[in-house]
Amino acid sequence: MFEFKVTHQDDTGARTGEFVTPHGVLETPVFAPVGTAATVKATQPRDLVELGASLVLSNTYHLYLRPGDEVVRDMGGLHNFMQWQGPMLTDSGGFQVFSLSDSNKIDQDGVTFKSHLDGSKHRFTPESSIAIQENLGADIIMAFDECPPPDNHEYVKRSLTRTHPWLLRCIEAKKRDDQALFGIVQGGIFRDLREESAKFMIDLDLPGYAIGGLAVGETKLQMHQALEWLHPILPQNKPRYLMGVGTPEDLINGVLRGVDIFDCVLPTRLARHGTAFVKGGRMNLRKAMYERDERPISPDSPISQYSRAYLRHLVRSNEILASVLLSMHNIGFLINVIKDMRLAIRENRLQAYADEYLSHY
Repeated sequence: MFEFKVTHQDDTGARTGEFVTPHGVLETPVFAPVGTAATVKATQPRDLVELGASLVLSNTYHLYLRPGDEVVRDMGGLHNFMQWQGPMLTDSGGFQVFSLSDSNKIDQDGVTFKSHLDGSKHRFTPESSIAIQENLGADIIMAFDECPPPDNHEYVKRSLTRTHPWLLRCIEAKKRDDQALFGIVQGGIFRDLREESAKFMIDLDLPGYAIGGLAVGETKLQMHQALEWLHPILPQNKPRYLMGVGTPEDLINGVLRGVDIFDCVLPTRLARHGTAFVKGGRMNLRKAMYERDERPISPDSPISQYSRAYLRHLVRSNEILASVLLSMHNIGFLINVIKDMRLAIRENRLQAYADEYLSHY
């Protein structure tokens, strides 16, 4: 059910592929917009389809707290609940448990934490994370793990000795055959720990492998090094998912280093702050220089019928339409970068494409 096939590979080692899921075949590389609470902010599912999105991510932690995973289950699962019929992915809740809770207590069995909504106390274990994700019903689910600080070797090593056994418990707890469980390779910025974590995961022959603990404060060079260490180690016949990464330059550098799947909240978050992706950087539409600018953000934007002047007006007036239109632009921008890379890989010219594109940054 979850077959992955590499369809093309160019001289850089980057590849295109097809990952079969119960809700359709994912062409990779692929970028997934984040629908934190069963909605990609300021967009409808039909907009995502028109933009070319094929995968959406939702967050276990947030949906567990509100409306509750059992509510989602009783409403027919995430696909029916949010009316998105394509493939879906849920994270394990681990990152939010560690990043959003003011106080959490980790032990060998799991994590006790307080809700960021009302301060109520909750507990996640590998078993409960899997049970929640099975109620949510996404096609791809994540193992419960800890996202440790990337630059403390002693702590990261201790974290691996705790969360590798958690993966085994996740595998044991999983009951549904229509969900692919991905392990998450951790190890911070340390080559020995990254390789140790990857080799542990590979021996379990999982349907896919996520790369976690990056884009959390380390430098770009350190991120690239970690991906380069893992590129020759992770199996060629399994998809690789770089979690939480989504700037245009990061997508390009990730694909060059063998990554197949990306997700990030950045395109919709920037949109809510009046900022648009453009080649070479970002456009802050609050600036006075756009007050009478008749041009679109870019000619190939999905919102090219609107002028920069109009978008600036919407942003400065705090109109909801500003978030809607800029979210469409930013999501479409990243999806187009991915599409361009898929074509470049098929034509064995990804390095040239990357060199030209990254020269603008």
